[in-house]
Formats: sequence, structure tokens, C-alpha cells
Amino acid sequence: MTTATETDIPVRVCTLDDLEIERGRAALIGDQQVALFLLGDGTVHAVDNFDPYSGAHVISRGIVGSRGDAPTVASPLHKQVFDLRTGVCLETQGKPEGALRVWPVTVVDREVRVVPLPRSGS
Repeated sequence: MTTATETDIPVRVCTLDDLEIERGRAALIGDQQVALFLLGDGTVHAVDNFDPYSGAHVISRGIVGSRGDAPTVASPLHKQVFDLRTGVCLETQGKPEGALRVWPVTVVDREVRVVPLPRSGS
């Protein structure tokens, strides 16, 4: 895994071989944690690893699934379900609305690259 500073240039984080289908992996981009997910269709999604409901960096350990055509991840702690494409929480489990930031991700020559985002709240 690679660390980087904030920039619009995608950063190589890992290869596709470092990811398992429907299993999350955490990566460090600068000082921010990102959760990466390789889906069965070959797409890779990147969202914040920080769970806004529990306050813990655990999203990469969540359960991958779907709601309709939306690929999702459920928080391993309180089971809120997030759309991996938009970061929107689809099932809040009675809590206020929340969301994960979605990180732009591309795959080039089997290398997973993520565009660094500004820190949350910046």
C-alpha cells in the first residue's frame, strides 16, 4: 500500500491481486483511511473507512451486498447500509441520515488508483 498527499493526481494504492472479491481492504491516503471493495463484476469502489455512526474506522470490515441495483456495504458495528456508488446511507437503523465520502478510483493495468480528497470538514 502507498501513502500520498492531497492532489488531483490518482495515487497507486494496490493491485487488483491485493483485493478479494466482496471483501474490504483499508488503505492509507496521506493520513486518511479509505475502504476499498472489489465487486464480482470487476469494479472497484472506494469510500471513507470511518463509520459516521460508530465513530470507528471499520467500514473495510463491513458486509458487502446490494439493494436493488446498488452495491452496498453494511457497517460491521451497527449495521447501517451504505451505497458504495454514492456513499448515501440506505438503512440508518433509526439514526439520523449519514453518508460516506466516495473516493474517485480507477484501475489501470491492474493497478488500483485513488484520487486523494481533502480532509473531511476542510
